[in-house]
Amino acid sequence: MIVTLTPNPSVDRAVTVASLERGEVHRAADVRVDAGGKGVNVARAVTAQGGDAVAVLPVGGPEGRLLEELLDAAGVARVSVPIAGSARMNVSVLEPDGTTTKLNEPGPTLSPAEVEALLGATVASAAGADWVVGCGSLPPGAPDDLYASLVTRARAAGARVAIDSSGAPLAAAVEALPDLIKPNHEELAELVGHPLPTLGDVRDAAAALVGRGIGAVAVSLGADGALLVTSDQAVHARATITAAVSTVGAGDCMLAGLLHGLTRTLPLDAALAEGVAWGAAAVTLPGSRVPGPDDLHGIPVDVDPHPLAALALGQR
Repeated sequence: MIVTLTPNPSVDRAVTVASLERGEVHRAADVRVDAGGKGVNVARAVTAQGGDAVAVLPVGGPEGRLLEELLDAAGVARVSVPIAGSARMNVSVLEPDGTTTKLNEPGPTLSPAEVEALLGATVASAAGADWVVGCGSLPPGAPDDLYASLVTRARAAGARVAIDSSGAPLAAAVEALPDLIKPNHEELAELVGHPLPTLGDVRDAAAALVGRGIGAVAVSLGADGALLVTSDQAVHARATITAAVSTVGAGDCMLAGLLHGLTRTLPLDAALAEGVAWGAAAVTLPGSRVPGPDDLHGIPVDVDPHPLAALALGQR
């Protein structure tokens, strides 16, 4: 089972337009509403693929009630922690060529008691779990060391812990040495403090973090796939897709597929390939829809146990 903590979930509204022109009136060609937030997306993706997941999230206001309704409709098990504020609403504007423009609200301010209730509910849910995953940005009022506390407390409950965040919360979590972190290319560069223009640079930065005691570093690289680095190997995987629709939640689906593979004790290369397939499938779907089993058909994944160090990233 995979337990996810999303301290700052959202209702995600995806609006499709022919083209986005600043200052103009647009007529939407399509609108989709989903439960959102990184950890929520991980739980949704695992559930859609027939796995076991529980989403822990703060819930308040009309948007919070809508979040619960959307998760229930998707069959996602949840633990709702009541808060005084209202959950946020995020808007994504999608164009036919796959360009995605996001407008993200900051989220409600959490009190210290609400933060502690979130951590407590997550740790209580961790009993018997394979992985506990702390995901996404932190809302106002949450301390930067929230994910670091999660690492310490969930591991004490017997679960492996993965963190997918950025900035100060990720840096603080790294000090607690989680079992896995999943930054994207830009987040890893920010974490290590210098650009990472090639796959070899990404591999070396990830290896240095593993050398500090982190179990594994999985780096999502957009169209360049993903790189997984552990103490004894580095594996690169990349999928080929022909029709990108929306990039919203693709990295979350990649993490979900990777962890789902690891819970089934797949070899690291096979688990990474599963994650990349899930992430690539998500790119072909509208809004923040997550892929089901049928969506994975016809997506080839190339796995390279000897990553090409000189590969320049983001050059497509």
